[in-house]
Amino acid sequence: MIIPDYQPFEGEHCESVAIGNLIKHQGLELSEPMLFGLGAGLGFIYWNMKSMPLPFLGGRTKYLSQNLCENLGITMEVKETTSQARAWRNVTEVIDAGKPVALQLDCYHLDYFTKKIHFAGHHVAMYGYDSNNAYLVDTLQQGSMVETSLENLALARSEKGPMSARNKSVSISFDPTEIDIRAVIVRGIVRGIAKNAEEFLNPPIKNLGYKGIGKTSKEIKKWFAGSSDLKGDFSHQAMMMEKAGTGGALFRNLYRDFLRGAHELVGADYLKIGYEKFTMIASKWTEVSGLFQMISETESAEPLESASTLLSELSKLEREAMQDLHDAVIG
Repeated sequence: MIIPDYQPFEGEHCESVAIGNLIKHQGLELSEPMLFGLGAGLGFIYWNMKSMPLPFLGGRTKYLSQNLCENLGITMEVKETTSQARAWRNVTEVIDAGKPVALQLDCYHLDYFTKKIHFAGHHVAMYGYDSNNAYLVDTLQQGSMVETSLENLALARSEKGPMSARNKSVSISFDPTEIDIRAVIVRGIVRGIAKNAEEFLNPPIKNLGYKGIGKTSKEIKKWFAGSSDLKGDFSHQAMMMEKAGTGGALFRNLYRDFLRGAHELVGADYLKIGYEKFTMIASKWTEVSGLFQMISETESAEPLESASTLLSELSKLEREAMQDLHDAVIG
């Protein structure tokens, strides 16, 4: 069963692309930055475990889809299971009913991924299947409308380890003709900003939010001192930060563009000011990834010091920007 004449939602970030496909198919089209902001998507995590080859830097919240659906009044159904048979039925039942389904999986097993790295926090939308393959929508970087074998899809969904889920699938239900879309979005903008700011400013541990950025400014010196492959390690981190993690080309730019779109819709000055601040912040994250790439190429401590200083500055800038947004919507 393949949904006929399927029109994908296209974007840069895996989870917003996955949930965006489900929402678009139900008849509501929003930009990726708007989905990201309504989902209170901006965040930060520094995560390091002995079992991981490199520390992980994440730039978004864990609950983007859940927050988004709550703010838009969309019913979201999440299913997880350790049974392979049940996991497959959870997917086929939705697709056979004519709707796409979002999946969380480990991209290592997907046929179309050319760089094989285990990351079990990846998201795709699935809109069809046949006896051999699953038909997916991934990010534009990965080719948008792609396919993988059913065997490898099963491996990807059931992979264990950091950030993995138990064959997680997500479906949604709502009728956009029955709600006042503009009113819901305007209300969602305020709710999304408030929730995002509160979580970012009050992290439960020092690895998260603005505190996590400050911690990273110190921890990168330990990476440098302990790395056996400076070229490979820092080159990989530069790519992840800029294109797949927390860098200027992804999450900070998405949040910047969300604030711009929100200002165009609502007209409040605090949104314009926030947009201007995150424009500067996003450019500084791109500088950090550039310095990481320079470390890779030169294996020198000089760009390391510059990156550390810049990350410390970003911690303060993001805290101030989020505090201003919080004060504006909470009062």
